[in-house]
Amino acid sequence: MIAPVSPPPVALIIIDMQQGMSRMPAESRNNPHAEATILRLLGAWRAAGQPVVHVRHMSLTPGSPFWPGQDGAEFQPELQPLPGEHVQEKNVPDVFIHSQLERWLRVRGIQRIVITGVSTNNSVEASARTAGNLGFDTLVVADACYAYASTDFDGVPRSAQQVHAMALANLQGEYAQVIGSEAALALLA
Repeated sequence: MIAPVSPPPVALIIIDMQQGMSRMPAESRNNPHAEATILRLLGAWRAAGQPVVHVRHMSLTPGSPFWPGQDGAEFQPELQPLPGEHVQEKNVPDVFIHSQLERWLRVRGIQRIVITGVSTNNSVEASARTAGNLGFDTLVVADACYAYASTDFDGVPRSAQQVHAMALANLQGEYAQVIGSEAALALLA
């Protein structure tokens, strides 16, 4: 009898879902259901026994809400890592810079990664670009990320949704595939 072949692992990477993010003004962001979507994905990944990576930004700037030892640097309570789930700290937006995440993924034979978190145009975009450049099959879950309103280089105010959409457009097809949470869940089937 031939033993069934297990599908390759798919890692869920949750970026910067820390208490400091939950203190930002809600009216300046898009996708108010992102945390609930991330929690749903996390539950499905855990149930499927697939790898989960929790990314935590640890600021090098004194006084930052993400400075080590501040409660803002702690994970949001509902998104706390479980024992055995990988926690990757970072000091810059891109989780692959000055970290061992690439090695951690490769040692485990993980080629496909699913990225969620905040903010779409900062840590999510930076990390997805590097992941794509490193050759990972990178998927970014649009409804499990969010951005904040910002002013562009020309001085034009942009809504959070515009910032989010532009960041996703920057990634689509070049560095990653942008998908919805239902498509992400289907990867586990």
